[in-house]
Amino acid sequence: MGKFNKTGGREMPELNTSSLPDLVFAFLFFIMMVTTMREVTLKVVFRAPQATELQKLEKKSLVTFIYVGEPMQEFQAQMGTSTRLQLNDQFAEVSEIQDYIAQEKSSMKEEDAPYMTVSIKADRQTTMGIITDVKQALREAYALKISYSAQPRIN
Repeated sequence: MGKFNKTGGREMPELNTSSLPDLVFAFLFFIMMVTTMREVTLKVVFRAPQATELQKLEKKSLVTFIYVGEPMQEFQAQMGTSTRLQLNDQFAEVSEIQDYIAQEKSSMKEEDAPYMTVSIKADRQTTMGIITDVKQALREAYALKISYSAQPRIN
């Protein structure tokens, strides 16, 4: 029969941390893959109108957005409260739309440029005159595929 002796003085073995950097890198890579970054900081108030016939856009990489609405509270001191356009992260005028569309088309692949869709995200209180001006500028820029952003009507 064996004796159990507590005088052996065994120590706890050290933890092997050689694979820890690999685990941290894999976790960081996973977080980067599943996280989406906001591309544009909104500077205008955008409350989407409601609609009944909605379709989702297929290829979001081919969609260019034009935001229309009143400037947010922090920009009203310098921009006023009248309706403004936002292209990317800047306030713009209707006359700048053609240059903006040309720049967006040039940043796309040549074969994807004809399939570019311009999505107008206009506030529900925006007058139709401004929307008509935007559409006319888009026609002059040969951006003929236009969609309007809306949210589903709640019954």
